[in-house]
Amino acid sequence: MKIYPYIISLLIAAGVALPAYSQVDRNETLIRSALHGLEYEIKAGFSIGGTAPLPLPTEIRSIDSYNPTLAISIGGEVTKWFALQNKFGIIAGLRLENKSMITQATVKNYSMEILGQGGERISGAWTGGVKTKVHTSGLTIPLMATYKINNRWNIKGGPYFSYLLSREFSGHVYEGYLREGNPTGDKVEFNNGKIATYDFSNDLRHFQWGLQLGAGWRAFKHLNIYADLTWGLNNIFKSDFHTITFAMYPIYLNIGFGYAF
Repeated sequence: MKIYPYIISLLIAAGVALPAYSQVDRNETLIRSALHGLEYEIKAGFSIGGTAPLPLPTEIRSIDSYNPTLAISIGGEVTKWFALQNKFGIIAGLRLENKSMITQATVKNYSMEILGQGGERISGAWTGGVKTKVHTSGLTIPLMATYKINNRWNIKGGPYFSYLLSREFSGHVYEGYLREGNPTGDKVEFNNGKIATYDFSNDLRHFQWGLQLGAGWRAFKHLNIYADLTWGLNNIFKSDFHTITFAMYPIYLNIGFGYAF
């Protein structure tokens, strides 16, 4: 992803610039933040999950394979702790993340638009195999409430809002047939290794939102281990997209570590 080198360059630049400030100044800044109940954390992790319809529609007869592929995230969060022994707080953050998967499924009468061998678009009901790749990258802002169970454990939850910088929803169909227009239309077969591709990337929304629930464990004074479940609540496709007849939602578990200061 092209944006990551810029983020890394900014982090390196920040690391070079920090020595320009004295250790005393940095300590005083952190002390003032702590007195105001503020805590900062830099986080990095990886995600595993998928983009799926809920519940599984009758058109999808079986999931034949699933590959989560590499999905990473980097970002930061600020926590504001309140009274009552600093047990309750709110979290605001910003992270750069990607979510991805590759699946293969067997379907029947699955609404589809494919590219024919001559480049023409053919729409209808597909019966056979479908291989799909989903990959998105974007900026996410979580806004959560948090509760500190004890000195090591905390739980958190709230909404998140994402803007996708890159979008991909593509794949191909194989070993089956397409009924043009509807399940009783003309039959177009793809067998003996023949495939037909499809690409709905431009039909994905830029804006997504949902809920994030998670927990954190303080392993050492500054090192945190965390796990967050993000569950999308709006359909990944635009409202005027009707080829796929059911809504699909991104559901991912993100696991990683953070440095708190």
